Amino acid sequence: MTPAINLLNKHKIAHTVHEYQHDPLCDSFGLEAVEKLSLPAERVFKTLVVSLDNNELAVAIVPVSFKLSLKLIAKAVKAKKSVMADKAAVARSTGYVLGGVSPLGQKKRLKTVIDSSAKQFPSIYVSAGRRGLEVELCPKDLSSLTNAIFADICL
Repeated sequence: MTPAINLLNKHKIAHTVHEYQHDPLCDSFGLEAVEKLSLPAERVFKTLVVSLDNNELAVAIVPVSFKLSLKLIAKAVKAKKSVMADKAAVARSTGYVLGGVSPLGQKKRLKTVIDSSAKQFPSIYVSAGRRGLEVELCPKDLSSLTNAIFADICL
């Protein structure tokens, strides 16, 4: 079990775990999940970590088929600007490795923003805490567990 799945179980949140064989040569982890689990790309969300102008980290949860707008994520969390966070800072803060960063069960709670498009689906898929493991859950439950807000953060 990963910290993400443990958190869902602890709070008795309805979810489904989906596992697939991760290909170490694959560099687009979200699109790999879409392909291997035969899922619609707009329902599979990637977890990205950004560094804000005050060096604070924040989490952006966006569909794998879209690109995060650094301007829009900064605006959503009331920062002047944001840049993609350093790999080591992401691992240190979340406890997860890139490609397996879950928005759930992170070591340190970070400001979190979920792209508004998630609200149109009864469930979405996010990383369950390691490469090759996704969890399906209701966007409202994800927001509740992460104290996330919904905002338009994609290009």
